Amino acid sequence: MPINFNQIWQQWGDADKFSGVFSVYDEKGPLFEKSGGFRNRNENLPNNSDTAFAIASGTKMFTGLAVCKLIDDGKLSLEDKIHDILSYDLGQIDERVTVFHLLTHTSGIGDYIDEEDPDCGDKLQALNEKYPVYLWKRLEYYLPMIAPLPPKFEPGKRYGYSNAGFIMLGLVIEAVSGIPYQQYVQDNIITPCGLTHTGFYSMDVLPGNTALGYMQDEETGQWKSNIFSMPIVGGSDGGLFTCAGDLNKLWRAVFSNKILSEEMTQSFLKAQVIRDDKRSYGLGVYRTRQGSETIYYAVGGDCGVDFFTAYFPKQKIVASALGNTDLNTYPLFEAMVSTVDV
Repeated sequence: MPINFNQIWQQWGDADKFSGVFSVYDEKGPLFEKSGGFRNRNENLPNNSDTAFAIASGTKMFTGLAVCKLIDDGKLSLEDKIHDILSYDLGQIDERVTVFHLLTHTSGIGDYIDEEDPDCGDKLQALNEKYPVYLWKRLEYYLPMIAPLPPKFEPGKRYGYSNAGFIMLGLVIEAVSGIPYQQYVQDNIITPCGLTHTGFYSMDVLPGNTALGYMQDEETGQWKSNIFSMPIVGGSDGGLFTCAGDLNKLWRAVFSNKILSEEMTQSFLKAQVIRDDKRSYGLGVYRTRQGSETIYYAVGGDCGVDFFTAYFPKQKIVASALGNTDLNTYPLFEAMVSTVDV
């Protein structure tokens, strides 16, 4: 039976609290869309279908595509060791770490935002106090936060989600391409795919119809923006802004081999690391199985940011939820997966 998007929305317990855009596209255009809340609370400017939102770690899919593009062009390989590519002092990063390890979260390098650490939130706050977010513009700035950290495990031993690993991939992209990471993504993914409201926008000069992220004070209930909690310019592990329509274009570009060759696209999408009996990871993209069908997706979350986007190949639909609060929209994705007609 086809997915009943309205039923999924109505049964989601937090629909009345949602601030953002939830949209579903097929090949012809929007099938279902709900917008709620405000992109600017002080001026009561509502979110709408074209509003751009920060997507946090959803950026990693763009980074994965960028690395695969360089491989496609013969400028890089999965087996290349990052110590052979980067001229920086890489401190305690294991000399065996390869591009493949970084792309698949199997490098084991120490993470400046270690989401496996139960004290991650407190440590991130301390990190922001030591390294003010208004200075987080260039990827080199992250190195003193990463290089001195001891490895968590040997390269290739297991899957361990790594923000630091994707920062290192951004530095690899810069070293191989000779241009800043953000410019490479702009030139090779954003512009060719016609993504007109997507970019690494600076937090102090956001373009029109772009949502501020908001956090609610637990004691006072007051909403405040996340401008002092996020890097001023996004990097290769997070911080890109985009909108629902552009995500639809991106997924269809991936699956029509517009960004990568057919062979490289298959490598990007292929299960490279098995996480459990249903979930796996490619070269920058998540995968989950429902019956015989594989669904591809990316997720992200940060202060005042919540995000997922997914492609359902059998139905040829793109579903995305872009939120500008901490409200968790992942249950919408799980409900869609559970009702897929396989």
